Amino acid sequence: MKKTIQPPTFANEDEEATWWASRQGRDFLKQKSAAPQKAAPQKKVAKGSRLVGQLNRAASVQIALRLPSPDVEKARELATRKGIGYQTLLKMLVHEGLRREAKRA
Repeated sequence: MKKTIQPPTFANEDEEATWWASRQGRDFLKQKSAAPQKAAPQKKVAKGSRLVGQLNRAASVQIALRLPSPDVEKARELATRKGIGYQTLLKMLVHEGLRREAKRA
């Protein structure tokens, strides 16, 4: 039986980013995704537009992305006004930008 990996306490973001990029960090993510899921919670009521619902249903891949602080703050501000999470807003903007660029090509 494999030993359960637990993430350590990090002193700063650089240390955390290094750990997540390491073999141990990747193994932790694999371990979590392979773990049996608990009983499914009751179905959530979709929040936001149809696009938000579609983005939430699509299979996703976890990535680490560094953004300037002012951009993250602006995303949080805009998302609050729209009544959605800032990460959802960022996913929507990336999706929209990719679709627009694909049409140009």
